Amino acid sequence: MTNIVLIEDERTVRDVVQFHLERAGLSVTSFSEPNPAWNSLARADLLILDWMLPQEAGISVLRRIRQSPELKHLPVLMLTARASEVDRVEGLESGADDYLTKPFSAAELVARVRAILRRLSPQQTGGKLLNAGLTIDLDAAEVTLEGQRLELTRREFDLLAFLAQNPGRVYSRSDLLDKVWGPDFLGGERTVDQHITQLRSHLKEDLHEPRFIETVRGKGYRMRQHNGN
Repeated sequence: MTNIVLIEDERTVRDVVQFHLERAGLSVTSFSEPNPAWNSLARADLLILDWMLPQEAGISVLRRIRQSPELKHLPVLMLTARASEVDRVEGLESGADDYLTKPFSAAELVARVRAILRRLSPQQTGGKLLNAGLTIDLDAAEVTLEGQRLELTRREFDLLAFLAQNPGRVYSRSDLLDKVWGPDFLGGERTVDQHITQLRSHLKEDLHEPRFIETVRGKGYRMRQHNGN
């Protein structure tokens, strides 16, 4: 059964969220603050995290998760009353997989949770992708460059793996949002640019002559395919 951890300090909201998710057939463990929940995150398939927590802001918790080698791939759905575009961008660019503003309906909550779980379910049967010293292990969700392991977030890995599985093909920012983030994702195209920038930093790319990820002016991005791997 899918295991969901919920961190929400408002008792009424917490109880309602847990009730509807369990009615949808999901297992939910709920907490009113982050620290007691931390040990449960390693066994979670998804974290639902409130932004406005009294002890530590949810956005701070999210950043700690994304910096943790054990938890950085954990999917996170943010719950918040902060509905401005600036807040949505901050949440998404800090590593949230989706963002749901209060008040929300039970149906939308369940649909968002299922959408995240569906698009994060394994799409590949396994194997490794090799490209000029770059190795992408689809089974282990690990990337090495010249034998050196790269510390990527789950979303960075997904984006790199997708491009590497389709070398030479140009994808627009909207294409990548749809293919990697999923059609239910509400973030904008700047999210793609930011993740490409982060990947290039990990890959030590020369921006003038990129070895792996190329920008095709006016069209989008593509992965270069090198011969002789």
